[in-house]
Amino acid sequence: MNNAPIDMGTKKKNKKHQLVPNTERKASGCNWEMYKNLFSQPNTEEGHAPQNKRLKSKRTHTTLHTNRQEENIKHNDVKNNKHNDIKNKENKTMTKQIAIDCEMVGIGDGTESMLARISIVNKHGDCIYDKYVKPREKVVDYRTAVSGIRPEQLRDGEDFNIVQKEVADILKGRLLVGHALKHDLNVLFLSHPRRYWRDTSRYKPFRQISKGNTPSLKKLAHELLGREIQIGEHSSVEDARAAMQLYMLYKNKWESERKGR
Repeated sequence: MNNAPIDMGTKKKNKKHQLVPNTERKASGCNWEMYKNLFSQPNTEEGHAPQNKRLKSKRTHTTLHTNRQEENIKHNDVKNNKHNDIKNKENKTMTKQIAIDCEMVGIGDGTESMLARISIVNKHGDCIYDKYVKPREKVVDYRTAVSGIRPEQLRDGEDFNIVQKEVADILKGRLLVGHALKHDLNVLFLSHPRRYWRDTSRYKPFRQISKGNTPSLKKLAHELLGREIQIGEHSSVEDARAAMQLYMLYKNKWESERKGR
């Protein structure tokens, strides 16, 4: 029997070690390998599924949930894009109401007018037709300061006969909005039933702004739309949009007055 005296420091140290389980003391050593094996090997005796499969199942479920979310986001994005594409397409198609405006150049003695550019917008203000037209006669005044027309634009323009036919097809059965429509139809050599005219230069409530006289489109846009147009060179697209905005702003009143006649 060993009766050698026990060092108190060693005794305390041993006691401390005895209070801590062996597996904890060696968590970074061989015991970790044991724990790792417990997680990786099925416990067939108790009939439990292996722990790692439970974790894998949870991860799989999370992954599937995430994938579903991503698919839903993609589906919604596609759906929204499709909706926006359809809406944009609708906005750029023909509508029951269209507005027209023409830019003209001088021929003959300079006082006669010939079609140089025509623009058409739908009720949303989207431009659905815009073409320059090749001259059929000698141009003596391009009226660039007002019309914005230059020789090179007309050289590359469309043939008048093609433009005339295309515009005639667009007008069929539609309400035609514009300012001083008579002049636009004259240079196109086209007619359109008067009942389908919506001329902002002839609408009585608009004429009151000019004390019964024919108001300019520029004045109507300024007074009723709060917009400045025709600053410098004119744009037939801008003018057509202004006319359409004026009509749509007063559409209900305008149409109800016509029905009351």
